Amino acid sequence: MSRHPEVKWAEREEHVYLTILLPDAKNPKVNVDPDGTFTFSATAGTDNHLYELNLNLLEKINAEDSKINIGVRSIFCILDKAEAKWWKKLLRGDGKAPHYVKVDWDRWADEDDEIGAPNDFDMGGMDFSKFGDMGGLGGGLGDDAMGHELDDSDDEEISKPDEKKEDQVKGEHSASEAKPPTS
Repeated sequence: MSRHPEVKWAEREEHVYLTILLPDAKNPKVNVDPDGTFTFSATAGTDNHLYELNLNLLEKINAEDSKINIGVRSIFCILDKAEAKWWKKLLRGDGKAPHYVKVDWDRWADEDDEIGAPNDFDMGGMDFSKFGDMGGLGGGLGDDAMGHELDDSDDEEISKPDEKKEDQVKGEHSASEAKPPTS
């Protein structure tokens, strides 16, 4: 009797990603039919157990444009959809997906979140490289948060300390030169 390997899946509008988790798979055979039938078989483990997989995908696939990479720990497949559209689920039928078919949350993107590939997040041309140099808001003293110099037109005129001393000294001289009052 054959066993089923664990399968993770995710999608984009144009592709379905399947990852078959089967370390040290021997003699792996993968077949993708245009009608949406995906088959896999391999042996693995110390007892060379047979692992088989037969998935009837929801829609048709472009088998010629699909890519398959057989690695040491897993088999990764990028299946090109015949019609670029989001699927409601992976498999045909009304039933629930088998227990060995799971969502690949590392590759998952929602239909309304998609901007492209998972790492193609567009920041609208914003340059974030200068954020480390921000320090505090605004420039020096006398500047507002936007770096504009503040208008000080409502401030009172204040005389400098040196000017005050000169005025006081002049007042003292004129007071001492004045004649004392006579009674």
